[in-house]
Amino acid sequence: MDKITINQMVQNTIRQHGSKPALSYKVDKQYQDISYATLADRIKHFCLGLAELGMQKGDRVALLSENRPEWAITDLAVLAGGGVTVPMFSTLTSAQVEYIVRDSGAKILCLSSESQLEKVKAFDTNVPTSLQHVIIFDDMQEDSVRAFDEVCTLGQEVENGDEIYQQAREAVDPDDLASIIYTSGTTGDPKGAMLTHGNFMSNVQAATGIVSITPDDIFLSFLPLSHVFERMGGHYLPLSGGANIAYAESLFTIRQDMQDVRPTIMMSVPRLYEGMHERILRSVKEGSGLKQKIFHWSVGVGGRVSQAIQQKRKPSSILSLKAGLADKLVFQKLKAATGGRLRFFVSGGAPLSQAIAEFFHAAGILILEGYGLTETSPVISVNRPNQWKFGTVGPIVPGVEVKIAEDGEILSRGPHIMQGYFNKPGDTAEAIDSEGWFHTGDIGEIDEEGFLKITDRKKNILVLSNGKNVAPQPIENQLKQSPYISEIMLLGDQRSTVTALIVPSFDELKEYATEQQLEAGDIAALVQTPEIQRLIRAEINQYSADFADFERVRRFTLLAEEFSQEAGDITPTLKLKRQVIMEKHKAAIDQMYGDDG
Repeated sequence: MDKITINQMVQNTIRQHGSKPALSYKVDKQYQDISYATLADRIKHFCLGLAELGMQKGDRVALLSENRPEWAITDLAVLAGGGVTVPMFSTLTSAQVEYIVRDSGAKILCLSSESQLEKVKAFDTNVPTSLQHVIIFDDMQEDSVRAFDEVCTLGQEVENGDEIYQQAREAVDPDDLASIIYTSGTTGDPKGAMLTHGNFMSNVQAATGIVSITPDDIFLSFLPLSHVFERMGGHYLPLSGGANIAYAESLFTIRQDMQDVRPTIMMSVPRLYEGMHERILRSVKEGSGLKQKIFHWSVGVGGRVSQAIQQKRKPSSILSLKAGLADKLVFQKLKAATGGRLRFFVSGGAPLSQAIAEFFHAAGILILEGYGLTETSPVISVNRPNQWKFGTVGPIVPGVEVKIAEDGEILSRGPHIMQGYFNKPGDTAEAIDSEGWFHTGDIGEIDEEGFLKITDRKKNILVLSNGKNVAPQPIENQLKQSPYISEIMLLGDQRSTVTALIVPSFDELKEYATEQQLEAGDIAALVQTPEIQRLIRAEINQYSADFADFERVRRFTLLAEEFSQEAGDITPTLKLKRQVIMEKHKAAIDQMYGDDG
């Protein structure tokens, strides 16, 4: 693979596809396009404007914003000027923003709106000494900040701007730092993973060797661009092939945005697919008996076709006829809900249930699950459109090395591995050994066909007091197949048995309560009723048939509220903060275990 910078990649695309739409965003509920040529001008002007404000090669520019064109322009402008982007989740608190700005030594902070600006104002007199300028994307008058358009105007007025811009862009080397991405910090302070232009581009080149990206592709971007998965897969990857990136209006408009954009490729975390699956099943349940029979017959037919494809067999002529009928009666409507021209979904960030992947493939919708971490730029392995195995995260991508340590931990080495943690040499030495192997903290195995399977996070493994090891994620994913279980977190480390905290599917629970003539108005009271307790116990037993006796949930507590970012239960990428949840529900956990340790 050729070592190139992100700057070179973007310039190559602009030269080839200048008139094509690059970015799309909603204005008054209608999508507006920005061409690659226009994007090029905005990147140049903002880059020169940042230089006028004092940005030099190696300077850090923090970025606190939702997904929008200014996010992309800022990132690419900073990189073109030799700067280092420090992205932050828009959901972070003022204290978290302050920590990252201070720890990274950011000279400039770019943010989206007044609500994000309020977080900076809350720094009060504790403003980091490195921070010299704050730039806001929204159109508003504020003495303490500069407007995005104002900085672009500064850049437009620079004499010999084209020459200065080209020199700055070409002075950047593939080994130069491109970004410091802070980990979510489920425990302790977040650490800043240092990723170079070469790190990102090695991943982009590996991905384009697996999947063809063309100017005809449209990506719907809704996962936070501050997360490395969307940054590479929904930002740099489409830009490398001249594709169009359309930004979702919000997390709450995804269904409508899919209809408006009609994407060909879309990145997401498993929770989106789980939510789609739940809505589909709920809709079927509300239909007539005949519609339910047709749906389940169609899924059965689609499942047999899926099995034939996976086994590289051609479906029989009778099965093909049935599949055509199932598609016409049921699956065309499901595919239309995604816009009707989806090539595939990509899933990452957390384990995807095999049953969910198989359900969607039965409907003719392929979900390609992959695996990686912030520190690996991020992709280590991914299933391919023509080579996949559900329940795995696919073969290792080109240029990446992987081996399984004696204790089952996945180790990786190659051009995708970060340079280290910013200002944390001790943590870096702990993560990357003397031979260059990055220790992922994940437990896994590689099968005889080269597919990687993740068992669990090393630190999440529950070691029971009898010495038995329990990997919670596969069990949690299996139990979430119950229509009555929305989220579940297994417990049991150093205890005699496995227990669980469960967030029920409240809509399904209320419907069941109505059928059983139970009072459903007070959720907290409802989840304590014997009828609901018996229901969930029956669901756990049904979906635990394949588990070893010591892996089965013996006791559980039903929670009356969903896990949420606002409550601090989950990260911005929807991973459970297990330590936080355990501390919050300590009394309930102690009650489940009684006198047990």
